[in-house]
Amino acid sequence: MPELPEVETVRRGLAPVMEGQVIAKASVYRPDLRWPFPEGMADRLTGQRVLRLGRRSKYLLADLSGGETLLVHLGMSGRMTVSGDPLGRFVHAQAAPEKHDHVVLDMADGTRITMNDPRRFGAMDLMATDAMDRHRLLAGIGPEPLGNAFNADHLAARLAGRRTSIKAALLDQRNVAGLGNIYVCESLFRACISPKRQAGRVGRARIEALTQAIRDVLTDAIAAGGSSLKDYRQADGELGYFQHSFDVYGREGLPCRRDNCGGTVARIVQSARSTFYCPACQR
Repeated sequence: MPELPEVETVRRGLAPVMEGQVIAKASVYRPDLRWPFPEGMADRLTGQRVLRLGRRSKYLLADLSGGETLLVHLGMSGRMTVSGDPLGRFVHAQAAPEKHDHVVLDMADGTRITMNDPRRFGAMDLMATDAMDRHRLLAGIGPEPLGNAFNADHLAARLAGRRTSIKAALLDQRNVAGLGNIYVCESLFRACISPKRQAGRVGRARIEALTQAIRDVLTDAIAAGGSSLKDYRQADGELGYFQHSFDVYGREGLPCRRDNCGGTVARIVQSARSTFYCPACQR
C-alpha cells in the first residue's frame, strides 16, 4: 500500500497539471471502490476549479472552488496518472478508458487525470473544505512527520508508558501520520532500535535519533520517487526507485549494510505484518 512518500510523489506530479485548472468533465465508471462514491460525484466535480492539491497522511486532498474537497486514497493498487498534457510534461497520449479506469477527470486545458485501481481498495470522497479535519478518515491523525509539529518532544509524549512495540506505535496514525510498514522498518534500522522494543522503554536520546531517522528516510524516499514493489507508479507512469536503497525491508537472510556490524537481516511477524531488522545492531 502506498505510504507517505508515494502519495507525496503523486501529489507533486499532479499539482502542476491540476492546480488552477478547471475540471471540464468528470466521468465515474462504477458506483464504488472500497466504499460507495458520494452521491452525484461526477456532477459535483464537473466545472470545479482545483484551488490547491494537498496531502494529509496517505490521502490526496484537492480543494475545489465550490467549497468542497476531493479526498483520494490509492489503496493497495491505485494509480493517479496523467495523459494529454498540452505543455508536453507528460509523454503518454490519451487513450480510451481501460478496464480498471474507474474515475477520469478531463481538465479544461486538455489534460486527463485517471484513477486506475485493479484491486479496488482505493477510495474517493467529497467533503466540505471547512469541515475537512472532522472527516472520519482524517479526524485524530497525528502530525505530519516532515512538519514542525513532529519532534522528539511530541514522540516522547506519545510513547510514554506504552507497552506495545515501538513498531506498532509508529504504525499508529494517531502518533504520526503517513508511516507504513516499509518506512517504519527502515527508520528503526537507521536509529539502531529493535522493532520489538517496548515503546515506553525507548530513551530520550534514541527518540531524538528516531525522529531524525524518520525525517531522513521519508526525505530520501520522496527524492527517489517512492518505492515500487508491485503496483505503485508515479503520476507520469514511471516507477519509484527507493526500493533499491532499502537497508532491511525485503532483505531477509542478507548481510547487514551497517559498517562493521556483521549481522544478518531477519524477518519476524508483528501484528500480521512482516518486520525486517538486524538483530545484531538494532537493540
